[in-house]
Amino acid sequence: MKAEEKLRRLKENLTEMGLVLIAYSGGVDSTFLASVAAEVLGERAIAVFAHSPVCPPEEREEAEALAGELGFRFITVESNELEDPRFVANPPDRCYYCKQGLFQQLRAIAAAQNLNWIADGSNYDDLVDYRPGRKALAELGIRSPLLETELTKEEIRMLSRKRALPTWDKPQSPCLASRIPYGTPVTSDTLQRIASGESYLRSLGIRECRLRHHDNIARIEVDREGMSLLLNSQVRCDLVKQIRALGYIYVTLDLTGYRSGSLNEGLAGDVGERD
Repeated sequence: MKAEEKLRRLKENLTEMGLVLIAYSGGVDSTFLASVAAEVLGERAIAVFAHSPVCPPEEREEAEALAGELGFRFITVESNELEDPRFVANPPDRCYYCKQGLFQQLRAIAAAQNLNWIADGSNYDDLVDYRPGRKALAELGIRSPLLETELTKEEIRMLSRKRALPTWDKPQSPCLASRIPYGTPVTSDTLQRIASGESYLRSLGIRECRLRHHDNIARIEVDREGMSLLLNSQVRCDLVKQIRALGYIYVTLDLTGYRSGSLNEGLAGDVGERD
Protein backbone atom coordinates (compact mmCIF):
# COMPACT_ATOMS: atom_id res chain seq x y z
CA MET A 1 0.00 0.00 0.00
CA LYS A 2 1.34 3.43 -0.93
CA ALA A 3 2.06 6.06 1.67
CA GLU A 4 -0.68 8.38 0.38
CA GLU A 5 -3.26 5.62 0.77
CA LYS A 6 -2.04 4.99 4.32
CA LEU A 7 -2.41 8.71 5.03
CA ARG A 8 -6.01 8.57 3.79
CA ARG A 9 -6.70 5.66 6.14
CA LEU A 10 -5.04 7.55 9.00
CA LYS A 11 -7.39 10.49 8.46
CA GLU A 12 -10.37 8.13 8.39
CA ASN A 13 -9.27 6.48 11.64
CA LEU A 14 -8.79 9.81 13.39
CA THR A 15 -12.20 11.00 12.19
CA GLU A 16 -13.73 7.84 13.63
CA MET A 17 -11.90 8.35 16.96
CA GLY A 18 -13.45 11.80 17.22
CA LEU A 19 -11.92 13.30 20.36
CA VAL A 20 -8.22 12.54 20.80
CA LEU A 21 -5.35 13.33 23.15
CA ILE A 22 -2.01 13.00 21.34
CA ALA A 23 1.03 12.07 23.41
CA TYR A 24 3.35 14.64 21.85
CA SER A 25 7.15 14.76 22.12
CA GLY A 26 7.99 17.14 19.30
CA GLY A 27 9.68 14.33 17.39
CA VAL A 28 9.09 13.14 13.84
CA ASP A 29 6.24 10.72 14.53
CA SER A 30 4.20 12.55 17.15
CA THR A 31 4.48 15.86 15.29
CA PHE A 32 3.21 14.26 12.11
CA LEU A 33 0.34 12.61 14.00
CA ALA A 34 -0.57 15.84 15.79
CA SER A 35 -0.48 17.76 12.51
CA VAL A 36 -2.83 15.32 10.77
CA ALA A 37 -5.11 15.17 13.83
CA ALA A 38 -5.31 18.97 13.92
CA GLU A 39 -6.22 19.02 10.23
CA VAL A 40 -8.93 16.38 10.61
CA LEU A 41 -10.27 17.12 14.09
CA GLY A 42 -9.41 20.74 14.77
CA GLU A 43 -10.17 21.66 18.39
CA ARG A 44 -11.24 18.08 19.09
CA ALA A 45 -7.57 17.04 19.21
CA ILE A 46 -5.10 18.19 21.84
CA ALA A 47 -1.36 17.53 21.98
CA VAL A 48 0.12 16.97 25.44
CA PHE A 49 3.85 17.27 26.09
CA ALA A 50 5.16 15.61 29.26
CA HIS A 51 8.14 17.52 30.65
CA SER A 52 10.44 15.21 32.58
CA PRO A 53 14.01 14.87 33.93
CA VAL A 54 14.64 12.17 31.30
CA CYS A 55 13.73 14.54 28.47
CA PRO A 56 16.54 16.54 26.76
CA PRO A 57 16.06 20.04 28.24
CA GLU A 58 15.71 21.89 24.94
CA GLU A 59 12.90 19.60 23.76
CA ARG A 60 10.21 21.41 25.77
CA GLU A 61 10.80 24.83 24.21
CA GLU A 62 11.14 23.32 20.74
CA ALA A 63 7.93 21.30 21.09
CA GLU A 64 5.96 24.29 22.37
CA ALA A 65 7.27 26.57 19.61
CA LEU A 66 6.47 23.97 16.97
CA ALA A 67 2.91 23.50 18.28
CA GLY A 68 2.40 27.26 18.06
CA GLU A 69 3.82 27.36 14.54
CA LEU A 70 1.62 24.50 13.35
CA GLY A 71 -1.46 25.76 15.18
CA PHE A 72 -2.65 22.76 17.16
CA ARG A 73 -3.93 22.76 20.73
CA PHE A 74 -1.09 22.14 23.14
CA ILE A 75 -0.56 21.74 26.87
CA THR A 76 2.42 20.73 28.99
CA VAL A 77 2.33 18.49 32.05
CA GLU A 78 5.08 17.62 34.50
CA SER A 79 6.09 14.00 34.99
CA ASN A 80 8.90 12.56 37.08
CA GLU A 81 9.93 8.98 36.41
CA LEU A 82 12.64 9.34 39.07
CA GLU A 83 9.92 9.07 41.71
CA ASP A 84 9.33 5.45 40.65
CA PRO A 85 11.98 3.15 42.19
CA ARG A 86 11.25 0.51 39.55
CA PHE A 87 12.31 2.94 36.83
CA VAL A 88 15.32 4.21 38.79
CA ALA A 89 16.60 0.62 39.19
CA ASN A 90 16.94 0.59 35.39
CA PRO A 91 15.96 -2.97 34.44
CA PRO A 92 15.73 -3.97 30.75
CA ASP A 93 11.97 -3.31 30.88
CA ARG A 94 12.48 0.17 32.33
CA CYS A 95 10.45 1.66 29.48
CA TYR A 96 7.39 -0.28 30.66
CA TYR A 97 7.33 1.58 33.98
CA CYS A 98 7.93 4.90 32.26
CA LYS A 99 5.03 4.44 29.84
CA GLN A 100 2.78 3.03 32.53
CA GLY A 101 3.20 6.10 34.73
CA LEU A 102 3.00 8.60 31.87
CA PHE A 103 -0.11 7.22 30.23
CA GLN A 104 -1.94 6.82 33.51
CA GLN A 105 -1.35 10.54 33.92
CA LEU A 106 -2.56 11.22 30.38
CA ARG A 107 -5.68 9.12 30.99
CA ALA A 108 -6.63 11.45 33.82
CA ILE A 109 -6.15 14.47 31.56
CA ALA A 110 -8.20 12.87 28.78
CA ALA A 111 -11.02 12.18 31.22
CA ALA A 112 -10.97 15.78 32.46
CA GLN A 113 -11.04 17.05 28.86
CA ASN A 114 -13.81 14.58 27.86
CA LEU A 115 -11.60 13.01 25.18
CA ASN A 116 -12.48 9.53 23.93
CA TRP A 117 -9.01 8.30 23.06
CA ILE A 118 -5.32 8.68 23.81
CA ALA A 119 -2.93 8.14 20.89
CA ASP A 120 0.82 7.79 20.76
CA GLY A 121 3.25 8.11 17.84
CA SER A 122 4.42 4.50 17.54
CA ASN A 123 4.98 3.58 13.89
CA TYR A 124 4.96 0.29 11.99
CA ASP A 125 8.73 -0.17 12.28
CA ASP A 126 8.40 -0.29 16.07
CA LEU A 127 6.97 -3.81 15.77
CA VAL A 128 10.44 -5.03 14.75
CA ASP A 129 12.21 -3.81 17.91
CA TYR A 130 11.79 -4.89 21.49
CA ARG A 131 9.54 -2.21 22.97
CA PRO A 132 8.59 -2.99 26.59
CA GLY A 133 6.61 0.23 26.72
CA ARG A 134 4.11 -1.17 24.22
CA LYS A 135 2.92 -3.64 26.86
CA ALA A 136 1.87 -0.71 29.05
CA LEU A 137 0.07 0.94 26.12
CA ALA A 138 -1.88 -2.25 25.44
CA GLU A 139 -2.85 -2.60 29.10
CA LEU A 140 -4.11 0.99 29.23
CA GLY A 141 -5.98 0.93 25.91
CA ILE A 142 -3.76 3.46 24.14
CA ARG A 143 -4.15 3.71 20.36
CA SER A 144 -1.25 3.94 17.89
CA PRO A 145 -2.83 5.30 14.67
CA LEU A 146 0.44 5.40 12.70
CA LEU A 147 1.15 1.77 13.50
CA GLU A 148 -2.47 0.78 12.84
CA THR A 149 -2.23 2.21 9.31
CA GLU A 150 1.19 0.56 8.79
CA LEU A 151 3.05 3.82 8.27
CA THR A 152 6.81 3.30 8.47
CA LYS A 153 9.39 5.82 9.67
CA GLU A 154 10.58 6.44 6.12
CA GLU A 155 7.03 7.08 4.93
CA ILE A 156 6.31 9.41 7.86
CA ARG A 157 9.43 11.43 7.05
CA MET A 158 8.42 11.60 3.40
CA LEU A 159 4.85 12.68 4.17
CA SER A 160 6.12 15.15 6.78
CA ARG A 161 8.33 16.74 4.15
CA LYS A 162 5.35 17.07 1.81
CA ARG A 163 3.44 18.79 4.63
CA ALA A 164 6.42 21.13 5.17
CA LEU A 165 6.86 19.93 8.75
CA PRO A 166 10.29 21.04 10.01
CA THR A 167 10.68 17.73 11.84
CA TRP A 168 10.77 15.64 8.65
CA ASP A 169 14.54 15.07 8.96
CA LYS A 170 14.91 15.54 12.71
CA PRO A 171 17.28 13.00 14.33
CA GLN A 172 15.82 10.61 16.88
CA SER A 173 15.99 11.90 20.44
CA PRO A 174 14.89 9.22 22.90
CA CYS A 175 14.83 9.50 26.66
CA LEU A 176 18.19 10.27 28.27
CA ALA A 177 17.94 7.16 30.46
CA SER A 178 18.59 5.11 27.33
CA ARG A 179 22.25 6.20 27.57
CA ILE A 180 22.68 4.42 30.91
CA PRO A 181 23.49 0.66 30.98
CA TYR A 182 20.75 -1.55 32.40
CA GLY A 183 21.27 -2.14 36.11
CA THR A 184 22.99 1.20 36.67
CA PRO A 185 20.59 3.44 38.65
CA VAL A 186 19.09 6.40 36.79
CA THR A 187 19.82 9.59 38.76
CA SER A 188 19.17 13.26 38.14
CA ASP A 189 22.90 14.02 38.24
CA THR A 190 23.70 11.41 35.60
CA LEU A 191 20.88 12.62 33.32
CA GLN A 192 22.12 16.20 33.59
CA ARG A 193 25.68 15.18 32.75
CA ILE A 194 24.51 13.26 29.68
CA ALA A 195 22.30 16.15 28.55
CA SER A 196 25.13 18.67 28.93
CA GLY A 197 27.59 16.47 27.06
CA GLU A 198 25.25 15.82 24.15
CA SER A 199 24.32 19.50 23.99
CA TYR A 200 28.00 20.33 23.57
CA LEU A 201 28.38 17.73 20.83
CA ARG A 202 25.41 19.19 18.96
CA SER A 203 26.90 22.67 19.36
CA LEU A 204 29.80 21.41 17.24
CA GLY A 205 27.35 20.71 14.43
CA ILE A 206 27.06 16.94 15.00
CA ARG A 207 23.53 15.72 14.19
CA GLU A 208 23.61 12.12 15.41
CA CYS A 209 25.34 11.65 18.74
CA ARG A 210 25.05 9.79 22.03
CA LEU A 211 26.99 10.07 25.26
CA ARG A 212 26.84 6.60 26.80
CA HIS A 213 27.41 6.70 30.54
CA HIS A 214 29.69 4.00 32.00
CA ASP A 215 30.43 5.17 35.55
CA ASN A 216 33.50 7.41 35.15
CA ILE A 217 33.77 6.72 31.41
CA ALA A 218 31.93 8.71 28.74
CA ARG A 219 31.65 6.61 25.57
CA ILE A 220 30.77 8.89 22.70
CA GLU A 221 29.02 7.71 19.55
CA VAL A 222 28.73 10.05 16.57
CA ASP A 223 27.80 9.81 12.89
CA ARG A 224 30.39 9.62 10.11
CA GLU A 225 30.69 13.39 9.73
CA GLY A 226 31.04 13.77 13.49
CA MET A 227 33.78 11.15 13.57
CA SER A 228 35.88 13.16 11.13
CA LEU A 229 35.31 16.33 13.12
CA LEU A 230 36.30 14.82 16.47
CA LEU A 231 39.53 13.46 15.05
CA ASN A 232 40.72 17.03 14.62
CA SER A 233 43.28 17.57 17.32
CA GLN A 234 41.97 20.91 18.66
CA VAL A 235 38.34 19.81 18.60
CA ARG A 236 39.30 16.60 20.39
CA CYS A 237 41.20 18.46 23.11
CA ASP A 238 38.31 20.87 23.65
CA LEU A 239 35.85 17.97 23.83
CA VAL A 240 37.91 16.13 26.44
CA LYS A 241 38.07 19.30 28.54
CA GLN A 242 34.30 19.82 28.33
CA ILE A 243 33.37 16.22 29.15
CA ARG A 244 35.85 15.93 32.02
CA ALA A 245 34.34 19.10 33.49
CA LEU A 246 31.10 17.13 33.78
CA GLY A 247 32.78 14.66 36.12
CA TYR A 248 34.01 11.94 33.76
CA ILE A 249 37.60 10.75 34.07
CA TYR A 250 37.90 8.98 30.73
CA VAL A 251 36.50 10.27 27.44
CA THR A 252 36.31 7.66 24.69
CA LEU A 253 35.20 7.75 21.06
CA ASP A 254 33.43 4.58 19.92
CA LEU A 255 35.01 3.77 16.55
CA THR A 256 31.93 1.83 15.47
CA GLY A 257 30.09 5.15 15.43
CA TYR A 258 26.51 6.01 16.30
CA ARG A 259 24.01 3.15 16.13
CA SER A 260 20.62 2.70 17.71
CA GLY A 261 20.48 0.47 20.76
CA SER A 262 24.20 -0.05 21.33
CA LEU A 263 23.66 -0.60 25.06
CA ASN A 264 21.63 -3.69 24.18
CA GLU A 265 24.67 -5.38 22.67
CA GLY A 266 25.64 -6.80 26.05
CA LEU A 267 22.26 -8.44 26.61
CA ALA A 268 21.54 -12.04 25.70
CA GLY A 269 20.00 -12.10 22.24
CA ASP A 270 20.42 -8.32 21.94
CA VAL A 271 17.07 -7.76 23.65
CA GLY A 272 16.30 -4.27 24.81
CA GLU A 273 14.92 -0.92 23.77
CA ARG A 274 16.28 0.90 20.75
CA ASP A 275 17.74 4.34 21.21
